[in-house]
Amino acid sequence: MPPDLIARVEALHADHPSLRGLPATDAQIAEAQQTLGVVFDPQYVAFIKRFGGSFAGVDVHAFANGSLVGRETVTELTLRFRDFYGEGLQDELRDAVVLSDDGAGNPVLVTAQGEVLLYLHEEGEVERLFPSLYDMMDAWLA
Repeated sequence: MPPDLIARVEALHADHPSLRGLPATDAQIAEAQQTLGVVFDPQYVAFIKRFGGSFAGVDVHAFANGSLVGRETVTELTLRFRDFYGEGLQDELRDAVVLSDDGAGNPVLVTAQGEVLLYLHEEGEVERLFPSLYDMMDAWLA
């Protein structure tokens, strides 16, 4: 992770420790990737190995999330998303994992290539939010 982003997330968590989770382990990551049949984006892996499921401008779910982030794991959120929307999902969403939602029920996802997407559930459309997780954090932690 870029040092400036680390410093901004660390400062936020110092003021609000309940926004920080426990770092993800290699075993947790491997199990989730196997369960979901995906390879996680390297930026997502770097973030959750350092901060766990934590707030970074938006909730970023992992495995042991900060108490204000919520209990759902990335695996649970992604499986629920896939079960609910089923076979109608666009190909670009099949390798994506659900990190969060926008507060209106629209899932925020990150693809294996690192692109951050918003799935507009009522329209069944995908909106590209950021080219990478770090770009999203940089914009939303301003």
